[in-house]
Amino acid sequence: MNTETTTRAGRREWTGLAVLALPTLLLSLDMSVLHLAVPHLAADLRPSGSELLWIIDIYGFMIAGFLVTMGTLGDRIGRRKLLMIGGAAFGVASIAAAFAASPAMLIGARAALGIAGATLMPSTLALISNMFTDAKQRGTAIAIWMSCFMGGMVVGPVVGGVLLEVAHWGAVFLLAVPVMVLLLVTAPKLLPEYRDEQAGRLDLASVALSLGAILPIVFALKELAADGPGTLNIAALIAGVAVGAVFVRRQRVLEHPMLDLALFRNQKFSAALGIVLVGALTMGGVFLLVSQYLQLVEGLSAVQAAFAMLPQAGAVVVGSLIAPRLARRFRPEFVLGFGMLIAAAGILLFTRIDAGNGLVLLVLGMSVASFGMGPQGVLCTEMVIGSVPPRKAGAASAMSETTAEFGIAMGIAVFGSIGTAVYRSEVDFPAGVPGEARESLAGAVTLGDQSLLAPAREAFTSGMHTVAAIGAAVVVVFALVGMTALRSRRQPERELVAA
Repeated sequence: MNTETTTRAGRREWTGLAVLALPTLLLSLDMSVLHLAVPHLAADLRPSGSELLWIIDIYGFMIAGFLVTMGTLGDRIGRRKLLMIGGAAFGVASIAAAFAASPAMLIGARAALGIAGATLMPSTLALISNMFTDAKQRGTAIAIWMSCFMGGMVVGPVVGGVLLEVAHWGAVFLLAVPVMVLLLVTAPKLLPEYRDEQAGRLDLASVALSLGAILPIVFALKELAADGPGTLNIAALIAGVAVGAVFVRRQRVLEHPMLDLALFRNQKFSAALGIVLVGALTMGGVFLLVSQYLQLVEGLSAVQAAFAMLPQAGAVVVGSLIAPRLARRFRPEFVLGFGMLIAAAGILLFTRIDAGNGLVLLVLGMSVASFGMGPQGVLCTEMVIGSVPPRKAGAASAMSETTAEFGIAMGIAVFGSIGTAVYRSEVDFPAGVPGEARESLAGAVTLGDQSLLAPAREAFTSGMHTVAAIGAAVVVVFALVGMTALRSRRQPERELVAA
């Protein structure tokens, strides 16, 4: 039985949402804004190849690794307190990154940014669940939050490109400083504090086990996408899964577990997380090839490619914002399912693209797919947060975001491998062409031999067709499964899961 008092949010809560939206936008922007700065910082700091990879990847690794820990920590010490600690740390780490004098300093600063970012992401979403107890208002608030998160990832390269035209590469990090100062000044006045008084102490062994499970798995998936199967990434994957099994076993016996596995008994919670995973997997994998197509097949610069993706950002914002309104008129699972079917139709448009002559169709397909996936992000997040008691909101938020991180990493690894396999099987080069051209389109472009580009681009486009067809099929299947699973048992808001 739902005993929670539902009060409609007022001006203070909506102003507080604007405060929460800013760091959310900044966090997602930080995931992509660095891409265009890589040549500039490489010329300045002269990192080795491995150091450059760590500069790019360490931020995402740390966010993925610490999300579960920080979501649970926020439930214990207070979500606003953790948000402010993370905001201060993010601002300091951003200054350190902006003025880094060596690759090691930049890697360390990026790692600190990732850990701080992991404190901010679940805290913002959990606080939204506290501030907006009315289901309709909470849906709208989550839609705004999700629009900021998704939009920031797309506009990051555009912002980075503009800044790099007029400033030093460190400016891309300094964007965070005024935002975090604003957060620290306004949070005590506009944001409520909330903690789980029944949570108990944080189990440090569980923290270590969660990191020991998540970090190797994410590392393995990223390495698999970059270099294919290898001894190191397979060993890391096995080690991560093994440590994860120990983590799960420990959570089952603790009186106050770091991650309450009983949450997964809630069918709505589990089904929504499954859809989040599939959506992130598909979009992460498909759009990896899309970004490569724009630059390697269409020949666009990084900034031009970023501008070509702006309609996608607008589409996902529109899809996210209209989702709560549609969900009030129709059953949410149907809105979610039909949105995914629209996304599948957009992805299928990629199968009709020709090598070097498909920019308009590609932008249209991206926009349709992103519009269709907008409701998925909003409604599944609302289902995850709304199906658990308020004291578990931080842990639930962290699970939702960790699932999305895993989905993106898996999508890049799995669909990237499929696209590469098709490329290798279909590319037709004369004898004596170097191996790198046979391995990837990027390798063929690097050689600079114009005679190789046409067949290489055709093979790459064929791989994208295959990935798009598989991705669309997966989305359709899970749209139908999701509608069925979420419809089979209607559960009240904030259903209390037995511990």
